[in-house]
Amino acid sequence: MAPHLRKCRAALAAALTTALLAPIPATAAEAGVRQGAALCTAGRDRGLAARMSKDIRAALSSRTGSVSVAVHDTRTGLVCELAGRRQYDSASIVKVLMMEAALRRAQEWGRGLTAWERRRIRPMITASDNEAARRLWSDLGHPYLARFLDRVGTTATALGSYGRWGLTRTTAADQMRLLGVLTGARAVLRPGARAYGLRQMAEVRRDQRWGVPAGMPRGVRAHLKNGWLPRATLGWRVHSVGAFTGEGRTYRIVVLSHGNPSMAYGVRTVERIAQAVHRGLNKGRAVGQGLTPESEISEVPDGSAPAEGEFGEFEEGLDGPEGLAP
Repeated sequence: MAPHLRKCRAALAAALTTALLAPIPATAAEAGVRQGAALCTAGRDRGLAARMSKDIRAALSSRTGSVSVAVHDTRTGLVCELAGRRQYDSASIVKVLMMEAALRRAQEWGRGLTAWERRRIRPMITASDNEAARRLWSDLGHPYLARFLDRVGTTATALGSYGRWGLTRTTAADQMRLLGVLTGARAVLRPGARAYGLRQMAEVRRDQRWGVPAGMPRGVRAHLKNGWLPRATLGWRVHSVGAFTGEGRTYRIVVLSHGNPSMAYGVRTVERIAQAVHRGLNKGRAVGQGLTPESEISEVPDGSAPAEGEFGEFEEGLDGPEGLAP
């Protein structure tokens, strides 16, 4: 390549990097945390909504970074949302999307999951296995995954390019919609398929069961998936999504974050919010899971995408800005 073309392309890459990675201004919802605005509604139970709004604000009062929250409880009608439309790199929580899409495809084709699909789905969810995810992502393909997202009704989830599924961009609102596929809030999967998906998420291995289960009461079962990934910009992405079932109720919690200085810091932020939600929805019940001890939080990324410079590949053979990671 001619030197002047290489310089031009490098300048363009630098400009795009600056524009795309500039700090994102606080949304109205985040401003509401500081100003005391309500984050939650709960039908006629204004007291519950007010308490939950106050407790979520308190959980975030001394935390840095960007945080988005979504909560929905079928029993009380509680709905909470903080910065629900802000986009984040998904990291490993995108694996829930892959599992649901595989279940939907099998349903459309009038069959159960194949042995090959089962051998990929279970380790992908329960152990966050990346090779299993890579193979399933490739097998499903972008077109089918995009159609599935449309069917679910997501509005701001953009699939990662060039096989970089961990750089799929998503929002707390869309993650709430995807959890709703498994809890029956959306008529996308039949009961048997939903039960299968929830069972995989209930059997996530112990060292990956941090996050939204923190503070949940005894007698409630957590179905969760987490993502934890540092990048050259915006620090650690630490996400946790989960559905909680038992005692005649179902509720969902989504917490997405970036700008965390460490994974442990992000985990503690997520768990403080989760504690507040579980406490508000289950007053008087004994806690079944507490905060994760910091000594048990690994600073090893989930491996869903390269942890180093997001734009290094631009100079190495891609022909234009479309090669930039989303």
